[in-house]
Amino acid sequence: MTETQIFEPDGRAIPFVDEGDGPVKLVLIQERDVAADVLGVVAHYLAEEAGFHVVRIGHRADGADASIDERVEDALAVIDHVGLGDTWIGGHGFGGTIARAFAVAHTDRVNGLALLGVEDDDTPLAPVMPVLIIQGTEDADTPFVNGERLQATAPERASVKSIDGGAHLFPMTHPIETAVVIEEYLDWD
Repeated sequence: MTETQIFEPDGRAIPFVDEGDGPVKLVLIQERDVAADVLGVVAHYLAEEAGFHVVRIGHRADGADASIDERVEDALAVIDHVGLGDTWIGGHGFGGTIARAFAVAHTDRVNGLALLGVEDDDTPLAPVMPVLIIQGTEDADTPFVNGERLQATAPERASVKSIDGGAHLFPMTHPIETAVVIEEYLDWD
């Protein structure tokens, strides 16, 4: 797998991984307070097997607590640094909440959302764009109903897919199933 890099705009240490060079571009934002790289295998599969260009963004390396708006700006800084003009954006848990906020703030930069394990949060969906929601059927932290509630706010453009038997860390425990759902949904873009 590709090595983690650190980008330091204005002294902020933002870890990220950039892999693949395909025409479908996807930025994935990690869940907070999870030591493991939960999205690593999913991203690697999408880059190597599906031919996507995938950028994974972690949370500030210094452990500093940052607001959602600050994390949106961190994501924008990395996206600009790697040279993506527009992209699909998503994330796992809190990373998905940041992706939702990013899409609202930077609608012109986002082709759609890919949300894994949706938090129960009031962050709205940006208008118009398609939304893929993936939920683990056994997820107690971000239960399946969270995805259904979010989908109900935009039923004409949001889809909910399930990972059978998946708990909160389903992108790590069921990486190929998760990656295939993303690949099949985004491959038409």
